[in-house]
Amino acid sequence: MSEIPRITITRRLPATPVEVYAEWLDPEGLREWMCPHPARPTDVAVDPVEGGGFRFDIADGPTTMVVTGRYLALEPGKLIKFTWSCDTWADPAAESVVTISLTARGGDCDMTLTHERLPAEQIANHRSGWTAIAEQLGTWLAEQS
Repeated sequence: MSEIPRITITRRLPATPVEVYAEWLDPEGLREWMCPHPARPTDVAVDPVEGGGFRFDIADGPTTMVVTGRYLALEPGKLIKFTWSCDTWADPAAESVVTISLTARGGDCDMTLTHERLPAEQIANHRSGWTAIAEQLGTWLAEQS
């Protein structure tokens, strides 16, 4: 049996798990930090309930893409799990799964992001993308305090 490809990114963030959780579900905040800059979401829609969906319309220079998904699990201050698909993938109907786990560390939060079931050709791109996004989220949270 082969191992399922997975990306795991861990980052200490300057906020509580409750604050980090809220950022992942806030359309205004997502517009600021969600995509690796210089790419930016031009439109963000979220329905933050289990079974609810989200959509990011993303501008990256002359390229535009749409990322969609649905929330599989929401545990305030602890866990967010959602599907993730992009219309520019070789198979736009392919669904991968992202899990965000949050753990309190004093007044800070350890965030672990795991992305599974990605198409093989997307692994390197998403590893660098999620690393940049975690960094941008940390910067955004520091600026908000």
